Amino acid sequence: MYHNFIPLSGYTKRSQTNMLDRATIFYDLLKTRRSVREFSDEAVSLKIIDSCILSAGTAPSGANQQPWHFVVIKDPAVKRNIRLAAEKEEQEFYAGRAGETWLETLQPLGTSADKPFLDKAPVLIAIFEQKYQLDQNQKQLKNYYSKESTGIATGMLITALHNAGLATLTHTPSPMNFLSKILRRPTGERPFLLLVVGFPAENVMVPDISKKALDEIRTMR
Repeated sequence: MYHNFIPLSGYTKRSQTNMLDRATIFYDLLKTRRSVREFSDEAVSLKIIDSCILSAGTAPSGANQQPWHFVVIKDPAVKRNIRLAAEKEEQEFYAGRAGETWLETLQPLGTSADKPFLDKAPVLIAIFEQKYQLDQNQKQLKNYYSKESTGIATGMLITALHNAGLATLTHTPSPMNFLSKILRRPTGERPFLLLVVGFPAENVMVPDISKKALDEIRTMR
């Protein structure tokens, strides 16, 4: 139970015309977001990354437990270790673990077990889901809706990075336990996603894809 309540701040009542304008502008920005697999090695200011992570940290979460942790990786040696471990899992994935149907679905995107972007991109962000937290007596306290909460925060992070002008790629090698080991994370955390961040390579090409139309993703009742 919350013992202290404060007045709601930061909420501005707007006309519906202005709201629609803002919503449309925001959609126009987000529909330009694309997953990029070829990155420039141009450095990115840590201040930009940290500001975007702070935005992600405003995400709603079960009982406000905020069950996420973001590890920012810029060290070339650590990135190299992550690439080697990820490619080992990906080689097994593409060699048969994925199954023919999944590989056929991926085929038009041109993906493979080779992940050079893990070396080339200036920043990797490993996102961890915290299954529990420890109180002052080191007793485990369960975090509720940790996966859903971490997913929301991750989406907000991707949006913040795109808004700032950075390209991203969501990478989910399976399994991802190697991230916990390489990054020395505690046992209560589980790797959720590896986010590749930076500037797109010059003249980069991306798959020609489209998103579902509104009537395919929204139902009125």
